Amino acid sequence: MSKRENFGTKIGAVLAAAGSAVGLGNIWRFPIETGKNGGAAFILVYIACIILLGLPLMMSEFLIGRNTQANTARAYQKLAPGTSWKWVGRLGVFTAFFIMSYYGVIAGWTIEYAVLAIGNQFAGKTPAEFAQVFTDFSSSTWLPLLWMVVFVLMTHFVIVKGVTKGIERWSKVLMPMLFIIIMILVGCSVTLPNASEGVSFLLKPEWSKVDGSVVLSAMGQAFFSLSLGMGCLCTYASYFDKNTSLGKTAVQVCVIDTIIALMAGFIIFPSAFSVGIRPEESGPALLFITLPNVFQQAFAGAPWIAYIFSVMFYLLVIVAALTSTISLHEVVTSYMAEEFHMPRKKAAAWETGGIIFFGIFCSLSFGVLSGITVGGENIFGIFDWVAAKICLPVGGMFISLFAGWYLDKKLFRDEITNYGESRAPYVKILIFILRYVAPVAILAILLNEIGVLSLLN
Repeated sequence: MSKRENFGTKIGAVLAAAGSAVGLGNIWRFPIETGKNGGAAFILVYIACIILLGLPLMMSEFLIGRNTQANTARAYQKLAPGTSWKWVGRLGVFTAFFIMSYYGVIAGWTIEYAVLAIGNQFAGKTPAEFAQVFTDFSSSTWLPLLWMVVFVLMTHFVIVKGVTKGIERWSKVLMPMLFIIIMILVGCSVTLPNASEGVSFLLKPEWSKVDGSVVLSAMGQAFFSLSLGMGCLCTYASYFDKNTSLGKTAVQVCVIDTIIALMAGFIIFPSAFSVGIRPEESGPALLFITLPNVFQQAFAGAPWIAYIFSVMFYLLVIVAALTSTISLHEVVTSYMAEEFHMPRKKAAAWETGGIIFFGIFCSLSFGVLSGITVGGENIFGIFDWVAAKICLPVGGMFISLFAGWYLDKKLFRDEITNYGESRAPYVKILIFILRYVAPVAILAILLNEIGVLSLLN
């Protein structure tokens, strides 16, 4: 087997890991959750959850991956040989593949909307027409399939180039591009008439809205936003060198992810409030119906700004989606390459083919296969439910239990301190959280996501 690649630079490792965390969830789920749950109050609870739940779990995945220098499935086998813990890593591989199969469909939609924006197809449309455009497109057969395949092939192109020439190189391009675009969009949005209402909503907490369900929503958002439990962080950490500070890298990734989510809020809320709309719809409706309408109304007096704003926004969404799909693809590609001794290009090709195969069914479930449902969910919804509501929290809970209870504490401390080269007085606190706090919190997230807690109320 050829020598395993590592990230060539510390900034490359940070940007790649941050790119894994940053995705469509930052652009649509975070603003929706913020809008429904008290604005700044939700944001403060969310940040607390990042610190108390997100950071310990991220550092756990980092140390497991970096210590073993192996794909996420083999990592657990190396640390716990002859035990059933290997299934935690395999669950991560399965989850990444499952998510990629339907995530690619939505990512493909973003290309269609970027094309529409570039062609100035949003100009002059009414809210009803925006809704009809989305319905007609998403329920059609060939165009959504085409864009899904294009997006998956874009991801494949990066993956086959390898870790340093593919993932790291493109992370250094895509993440700065994302920051530049989002800063320009924030600048345009906050200067709109009445935008101050949206800014005030984000900055002024409504503590009266904060209850147990809001805390659970904040924990869930923190968990999903950071890409915990899907093997991405463990896989990327296996490419870290021994000098990479795991604690510092985890903090940097969490800060970048949170800043981008907040900046997305500063794009969406000021522009929406400026035209009297509260953007609290579910994902696709917000991205593909509400926001195109908001942008046209907000910049009605300057059509050329509306045009540029729309084009840049959908370019932003494409970049955010691509940084996530790259990491999801790498989880399975590295697993197949190492476990089945395949050349990287062959492993990536098998992964890409599998994603496209299942992606076809997910895409068609909005059209010709819409009649196939389970519990009221179409095929796309079933994939989302299994991955996001079951696999992610279950995987995260077992990662916490593995790191907190099974891992040798000396190994834990050695990895966090880079074998004594740095101080980490918080190690005992991390282990306490991983043993007693995180498993209970993640179990609550799982029960909330599948609706058990709502039945008990």
